[in-house]
Amino acid sequence: MSTKTDVATRDRAGELEAQTPPLIPPVDVTEDDTGITLLADLPGAVKESLSIDVNGDTLTIEAPLSLGDPPDLQAVYAEIRSGRYRRSFTLSRELDSQHIEASLKDGVLKLRVPKLEKARPRRIEVRAA
Repeated sequence: MSTKTDVATRDRAGELEAQTPPLIPPVDVTEDDTGITLLADLPGAVKESLSIDVNGDTLTIEAPLSLGDPPDLQAVYAEIRSGRYRRSFTLSRELDSQHIEASLKDGVLKLRVPKLEKARPRRIEVRAA
């Protein structure tokens, strides 16, 4: 059974979590002739709750973060206990947002965004006349 104080404390905690700005994960972006690769560090994120959305030319990565406490220990001080990751990118028109591939391994999200065929460099063969 909860008291009014317990409810107020839980309400304030939820309110504070909603007001807490999201964590911005560090991301490495590399480009080659066929597209770009993004590597985002998302420690504590799980595949099932990861959200990757494309809306127009904006790619957004979101994931809740819950590191939890070890079962036998109680945290005396913790800078990050829960929260969420959020990061957005503007995709250029030469990228094919319909064919993005994503994988998550060891807390690192890998996104591969290919270039459109017409944007890829091509070699022109020169024939002897």
